[in-house]
Amino acid sequence: MEENPCDQMKHGEEEKHLTTKLGGLKTMPFVISTETFEKVASFGLHANMILYLINEYHMSNAMGANVLFLWSAISNFMPILGAFLSDSFLGRFRVIALGSFVSLLGMSLLWLTAALPQARPPQCNGLATESCASPKAAQLALLFSSFALMSTGAGGIRPCALAFGADQLYNPSNPENKRVLQSFFNWYYASVGLSLMVSITVIVYIQDAAGWVIGFGVPAGLMFLSTVMFLLGSPLYIKLMPDKSLFTSFAQVMVAAWHNKHLALPPMESDPGIWYYHKGSKLIAPTQKLRFLNKACMIGNPEKDIDMDGRAINPWNLCTVKQVEELKALIRVLPIWSSGIMIAVSLSQHSFPVLQARVMDRHLIPGGLQIPAGSFGFFAMITLTIWVATYDQIIVPLLSKFTKRSRGFSLKERMGMGLAISCVATAVAAMVENKRRATAIRQGLGDKPHGMVHMSAMWLVPQYSLIGLAEGLNAIGQIEFYYSQFPKSMASIGVALFALGMAVGNLVGSLIVGTVDKLTSKGGKQSWVSNNLNMGHYDYYYWILTILSVINVFYYLICCWDFGSSDNKNKIVWDEEEGNEDELELELELGDHAKGVASPIVFTH
Repeated sequence: MEENPCDQMKHGEEEKHLTTKLGGLKTMPFVISTETFEKVASFGLHANMILYLINEYHMSNAMGANVLFLWSAISNFMPILGAFLSDSFLGRFRVIALGSFVSLLGMSLLWLTAALPQARPPQCNGLATESCASPKAAQLALLFSSFALMSTGAGGIRPCALAFGADQLYNPSNPENKRVLQSFFNWYYASVGLSLMVSITVIVYIQDAAGWVIGFGVPAGLMFLSTVMFLLGSPLYIKLMPDKSLFTSFAQVMVAAWHNKHLALPPMESDPGIWYYHKGSKLIAPTQKLRFLNKACMIGNPEKDIDMDGRAINPWNLCTVKQVEELKALIRVLPIWSSGIMIAVSLSQHSFPVLQARVMDRHLIPGGLQIPAGSFGFFAMITLTIWVATYDQIIVPLLSKFTKRSRGFSLKERMGMGLAISCVATAVAAMVENKRRATAIRQGLGDKPHGMVHMSAMWLVPQYSLIGLAEGLNAIGQIEFYYSQFPKSMASIGVALFALGMAVGNLVGSLIVGTVDKLTSKGGKQSWVSNNLNMGHYDYYYWILTILSVINVFYYLICCWDFGSSDNKNKIVWDEEEGNEDELELELELGDHAKGVASPIVFTH
């Protein structure tokens, strides 16, 4: 979750920037290099991991996929916790520093699993995984501990990195401040894009060509450099103190509503004086939707609830109207958010395509360069990048001529199109796998799961490209939609919702794989997700995802109908004018850029 820098800015911060020599452009080499090394290190471990689990730990295909689903789920959830700790207790610098150290420890443990033969089960020369020795509990504990540490470390780095960099450059007295920030954002995204390209190509190639010891050692070394570079810049950084988190505010509203449950709600047209709000706020009475929460801002007894300055004596018993409406805004988007869970399942299908590509012809041209099986995600990344780069500059101007709307497709249209294209992507995956399986059986490879099929792995490119396009439409559309519904102070919540959706999607993906494996292997039958791709029916598995995705599209349409138009006349006017104008401008700037970071390719692997 990308947190908003202005949530922590306090009175006197302008003076701090003016009177100290901390922060500024001199910190950028440390911030950018830290982010670059961390991204290459962490993302370079995901693409090929299914092969490591199957070949070295003798896991079944279904078991390996489930482990990776669960790892991704934890990795997507931990940034929410990291952002809360940063907002409320530790501050960004400490959270990033701790996250970097924990990530380094996790990668070092993973390297040890490859370097120490005792950390893995004995080598197995047989072709069937079932005939190999299973890993011992201690060996699995070491492996899973490395995954848990890497997820925990990522939870500290990812929600804070962009905002921490913006903290170093925020200087409201500089008339060029906005241009400097824009330059930083551009360099940040360029470094992230380059890091991902390197991780999914170079790191995966090293793992294939030089083995797991070097293949895991390089990311661990890069993570060490990332940690050292970040700490070396410590004397130069601006380190803002933590402040109250929005999560705390939401909790206060729920606790206060429960505490005041005995109060009777007044008629709709009641005296605004019974509601608690800060002086100067436009929100002086709550809306009538989700009325049970309105009790959180009802003044039951002014003498016991309000102090001499007009402030709530106990914020856990009485909240402002604004706090109540912020929680309502979050609850209101939850149905549409839930429609993003199924596409998160589709976006997280990394494991099985790698296994398919491994037994296909991966040469770009006959006798030429062979693409590593784990590098085909590059095509999804390229498609997403092209879409993001061309949408505003080329597609929107063309669409505006026909739609008469300055932004082309509406946000809900973009999200819906992404869901529909994800259905096409999984359907294409099913048809390609059906063709691959039929080709393998014709070649007599039915009982030879590692036999090379005379079929180009380029057949996998369309499904990767379609899933990249679906991501560009739905994932980024989700973040922009949340941002359009929330006040600027809640910009970070949109990224948190997306990360949570990815986490739940990975859990659902694990559930689907486990259920399919269990039900289809009953009675001694061959599982659809068998270790032998040629005897299993991975095409049926993809058709199940397609059917569920189609059902989800109709569910999304119902949610949109129930939500109504986002441009309705009753839309809340938030108190955005409160606070320093420069701070609000930075708040909006960072919120806009948080949309790009929210991509699962960029943010939540």
